[in-house]
Amino acid sequence: MTDILDVGRIAALNDILRRSLTGGTLVFTAGIVALGRERQQIILDAIAAFDGFEPDNDPYGERNFGALEAAGERVMFKIDCYDRSGRFASPDPVDTSVTTCVLTVMLAGEY
Repeated sequence: MTDILDVGRIAALNDILRRSLTGGTLVFTAGIVALGRERQQIILDAIAAFDGFEPDNDPYGERNFGALEAAGERVMFKIDCYDRSGRFASPDPVDTSVTTCVLTVMLAGEY
């Protein structure tokens, strides 16, 4: 039962980061940077609204990955949870005192 609750908490924290850009760090790849601020904002708005989480793209229910069309581009986003040093996986992704989350946004062609 604890695992189910933890996954739900991870998903909730990922939703907060994805929708409000709080609770973590946003990283754009070079391809996203090259699009300019206006198109970046369109992409961020689309990521915030994304609700296409299904077993194929979200098998663990963490809501940490998505692929979508936005600003005329095929875009992917991924949320990873690291320890505070940013070098290793977080020992406990639901414990924000030991976790740093990173939302990476990239063009699908950069993958």
